[in-house]
Amino acid sequence: MPLLRNFGPRNLDPSNRFSTLVMLALVVAFSIGFSNSAQAQMGGMGGGGGAPGGGGGPGGPAEKPKFRDFIHDRGGIDVHREKGDALVAAVEIRGNRRVSDHRIEQELRTRPDRFYDHDTVLSDIHRLTDMGMFDHVTFETEKVQGGMKVTFLVTESPVITQVIYHGNQGINERELGGRAGITANDPLSVFSVESARRRLVDYYKEEGFNQATVDSTIGTDNSPGEVIFRINEGPKERISKMRILGSSIVSESRLKKIITSRGPFGGFFPYANNKADLSKIDKDVDVLAAYYHNLGFLTATVGRRLEYDRSGKWLSVTFVVNEGPRFRVNEIQILGNEFIQEESLRNRLELKSGDMYDGTLLRRDVGELTYGYGELGFIYAEVEPQTVMRDEENIVDLVYKISEGDRWRVGEIRVNIDGEPDLMRETTMLNLVDLREGSFINRRLLELNRNRLERSALLETNPQIADPPDIKVIPREDNRAAMRSSGGSNDY
Repeated sequence: MPLLRNFGPRNLDPSNRFSTLVMLALVVAFSIGFSNSAQAQMGGMGGGGGAPGGGGGPGGPAEKPKFRDFIHDRGGIDVHREKGDALVAAVEIRGNRRVSDHRIEQELRTRPDRFYDHDTVLSDIHRLTDMGMFDHVTFETEKVQGGMKVTFLVTESPVITQVIYHGNQGINERELGGRAGITANDPLSVFSVESARRRLVDYYKEEGFNQATVDSTIGTDNSPGEVIFRINEGPKERISKMRILGSSIVSESRLKKIITSRGPFGGFFPYANNKADLSKIDKDVDVLAAYYHNLGFLTATVGRRLEYDRSGKWLSVTFVVNEGPRFRVNEIQILGNEFIQEESLRNRLELKSGDMYDGTLLRRDVGELTYGYGELGFIYAEVEPQTVMRDEENIVDLVYKISEGDRWRVGEIRVNIDGEPDLMRETTMLNLVDLREGSFINRRLLELNRNRLERSALLETNPQIADPPDIKVIPREDNRAAMRSSGGSNDY
């Protein structure tokens, strides 16, 4: 939450900075018509007072309540008898070598001189299993002199005693250990070792070792807890040349800027930021395809071709673009609008019928419709665009599906300040907010007010000291009303 700093004519004591947190919260009521909810009336307290002795008669209770009932009625400790008929004479732990008896006993509720209870023993079994240190936990009972002897039998999970890396040259063991995620004294399992092996393979490919292989071995004759990774790194591959073919509407240099894979820097530095990451190359294929779809080439496809030199260290990457036809907008449909007239919504659209399809304009129109509804109090309105390709060549229809939601008014504006209440501080904060109680919430105005609070010199905006100032809209369920406007559709 934000802190006030240099507030008004006085400065806050630095030692008390954390006590002046401030946040504005809007408590809003839903729908156009504000329903006048009936206020609950408080009735008189029923029943007359009896005599000081209680019990409904002047003579007091017939008999004195028991001590157990007396304590229970006053919220005290419920006095009750422990379960079971036999006492626990002894508790024994078997099978543990690495985990101490004391550590196990901390989890047990079954202890000597307590009543024996089968359910308590079962809960002890669950707690020991949840420790994650045992593969199997069970128990045995034996009747002995003085009660019942309970023996907990545990089988400890194996642990990793050492992690060894063989064959690594291009990447040191410290970096491999950080990526593998397993170290000595961790629980040993086939799953954890296999997961570590896969992470190592992925790490090598990220670093350009696309031919690297990693094998894992668990345990040796002398050390069953030892984990060995045998690594065949192969050469570190780099991109020697990168080309983009088939583009007619966008230059190759422009397309190279929107992808993440890079060739030699300036063509003169063959070892600068050009390692070959095949996962990045595959993602660049999708990036190029999405870029063309955004320009209206809705059927465009992109492929890639990889070529190695004789050494296997240098890689030539070629992206092949098949642009296809560029589509034009045919018909625009608006569905789901009830409060706003369709003509008013269409006037806000920048992408119109007859224009070339443009994904950037489409997203901008969606935002304009959403914020347009938000200006009228429909702060949770959603607009979902859909494209429908026609049988006619190179034509696409646009459909905007609108979910208006409910219309919201400002019910109450509160200023939350941690620390001593200060009327001047609250008034100053309220003056920075343009919304007024009873008015419809304006989504765009909310954003402007939030930015105004953040730029204000009155508030602490350093995130290391306090949370930045914020405006929160809090729906109030007790003021919800199902009424909609009775005036039909409206213009913006």
